[in-house]
Amino acid sequence: MTIIPWVIPIRLVDLLEIGLVAYLLYKLYLLMRGTIAVQIFFGILALYLIQVLVTAANMTILRALFNSISDVFVLALIILFQPEIRRVLLLLGQNPLIRRFVRSPAQEAMIGEVVAAVAEMSKRRIGALIAFERTTGLRNYIETGAELQAKVTKDLLITLFFNQNPLHDGAVIIRSQRIEAARCILPVSTSMSLSPHLGLRHRAAVGLTEQTDAFVVVVSEETGHISVARNGELIQNITVNELRSYLTEALSPQSAAETEPAEV
Repeated sequence: MTIIPWVIPIRLVDLLEIGLVAYLLYKLYLLMRGTIAVQIFFGILALYLIQVLVTAANMTILRALFNSISDVFVLALIILFQPEIRRVLLLLGQNPLIRRFVRSPAQEAMIGEVVAAVAEMSKRRIGALIAFERTTGLRNYIETGAELQAKVTKDLLITLFFNQNPLHDGAVIIRSQRIEAARCILPVSTSMSLSPHLGLRHRAAVGLTEQTDAFVVVVSEETGHISVARNGELIQNITVNELRSYLTEALSPQSAAETEPAEV
């Protein structure tokens, strides 16, 4: 009698699936490394191993307890790992192949309106301070200003910062391609590394980016120079084309670690 050895058939799709799962687990590990999520994960793993032992030992009361917990287990995972799930989704959104299909014409139009307004205000030396909300909510700062809920247009931005307008002081905050509020109060940076010649607008721009991941555009009333602030850093005297590049990069789907914008 001939014994045929047991062979597991392996298809190409199986290899692709293994590779994809390994890649996703690796990316998940990179996102969770150094965070409290790792400790939570090991705690959940320990509970799962205890449940396996309880089931194997046929402990009736403990098994019933674990069964009741398992009913809300998936919901608990979503709540506990909400930041990590969000970061995974942002990582997927940052993929160039996906971004090619999900590029928003409305966002490109909004960037065009902002760039045109900033270029005009720079030419006319109209001081401006425009903050863009990214992943960190800016509601606390929005509530300090006058709520607008308006579409972003060149004419509206110029009008808001015109020095005879009662709303021209403070910042305009843009969220999800809409002007949320004007005359908003931003935290002022006290960093000693900043030039003592910088005005309040520039220090407020840096101050907001020190506390959040917002992206801020500044137009100097004295010189008309355009600057941008991000991650507590102020980049001064940039061109209109550079501004468009910085804005496009900053408002694209981002992971927690920010990348440098492309050279203009």
